[in-house]
Amino acid sequence: MSAIRPAAVVVLAAGEGTRMKSATPKVLHEICGRTLVGHVLAAARELEPENLVVVVGHAREKVTAHLGETDPGVRTAVQAEQNGTGHAVRMALEEIGTVDGTVVVVCGDTPLLRGATLRELTANHTTDGNAVTVLTAEVPDSTGYGRIVRDGASGAVTAIVEHKDASDSQRAIREINSGVFAFDGQLLADALGKVRTDNSQGEEYLTDVLGILREAGHRVGASVAGDHREIAGINNRVQLAEARRILNDRLLTEAMLGGVTVVDPATTWIDVTVTFGQDATVQPGTQLHGGTHIGEGADVGPNTRLTDTVVEAGARVDNTVAVSSHIGPGASVGPYAYLRPGTRLGAKGKIGTYVETKNATIGEGTKIPHLSYVGDATIGEYSNIGAASVFVNYDGQAKHHTTVGSHCRTGSDNMFVAPVTVGDGAYTAAGSVITKDVPPGSLAVARGQQRNIEGWVARKRPGSAAAKAAETASRQHSNED
Repeated sequence: MSAIRPAAVVVLAAGEGTRMKSATPKVLHEICGRTLVGHVLAAARELEPENLVVVVGHAREKVTAHLGETDPGVRTAVQAEQNGTGHAVRMALEEIGTVDGTVVVVCGDTPLLRGATLRELTANHTTDGNAVTVLTAEVPDSTGYGRIVRDGASGAVTAIVEHKDASDSQRAIREINSGVFAFDGQLLADALGKVRTDNSQGEEYLTDVLGILREAGHRVGASVAGDHREIAGINNRVQLAEARRILNDRLLTEAMLGGVTVVDPATTWIDVTVTFGQDATVQPGTQLHGGTHIGEGADVGPNTRLTDTVVEAGARVDNTVAVSSHIGPGASVGPYAYLRPGTRLGAKGKIGTYVETKNATIGEGTKIPHLSYVGDATIGEYSNIGAASVFVNYDGQAKHHTTVGSHCRTGSDNMFVAPVTVGDGAYTAAGSVITKDVPPGSLAVARGQQRNIEGWVARKRPGSAAAKAAETASRQHSNED
């Protein structure tokens, strides 16, 4: 269904949200990789409005700063005092000026609202020639919501009746008001000037505009959302968790229908910005955040958390935490690895068990299998880093770089004290502390010679279990001789 591009979308985000019991403004709480208002803006952007304005009020400095970071094209209007939804929209119209066309009003705390639903709303609004069109939904339990009362013959909306004011027959109505509207811009501006404040809250209610327009002979219509959960507003942490679960399930369903295997959706969490290649597999207990991409045929998890990380085709990532990293095709990571920002693992490379990397470029086919730290380093192709190796990159004031060439074999329990270079094809002996450059093809040995002091235990630890064991072993050895 096509829709005319709206003249403006107004997002109401001025409220305090006291029931969240948080120092963070309600609309800045996050689910699935975006703030609540961020999700609403993403849906609004699908309409390609000529103007997009967010009404800010409580903690407006924080909200405005967030908007500037996430969507610099958004305009803001300030509602210094929260005098009702009608007043908020009036502030928005004062910010953008005369509006000739459709104005869509949405709430900043409805993260499940889809762009497709807003497109249908604006299309129905235009097709039906309404002065205002209300987005409604059929809910299982309408208790506490404003009921939509319709004309039996035409289906036009005749009233929105709040629960406390509804009759018994009206309370039986399951179609409710979402707080999302499409207005004729000029009629909206005129009607807002007529909204009164003679109510229990002393506020300007946007819903009063519907009655004003209907009394003036204009048609008020409705567009019914396909899923009532889309219009759910977030007022507390319980509702926040419920919305996160719903949105996560929606994202996982889209991924699975697109050819991704999600072994256990109940324990898998992803952000809206995560992407997949076909035949990727996500194991239980996995979290994928930010700009993470899982390539074709890659397998991640279980118990893995990846943030802004690319896993290329055919790679395997097991029980791993990775941030701002790149894992090449056919590579293997984990279990129990930690890839910090700047890690780049080449094709068919390996980062193994209890290995931590940071700001490290690791070439094709290179392996760091066990118990090591590689930081601020470049390692060439098809090298092997021995177990329990540490790239000593920090001198207490500055970080320094280590370079290990291609086809190198470094021994276990090596310390590479940066800045240092190990040339192509070089070897280092186990237990070495490498403080000088190693030429290509050389063997570096940097350790003291072993010295055995015989009889030390008997002299220094007489009567100990060790001394008795040593004495027994000595007698046995003498008897064998």
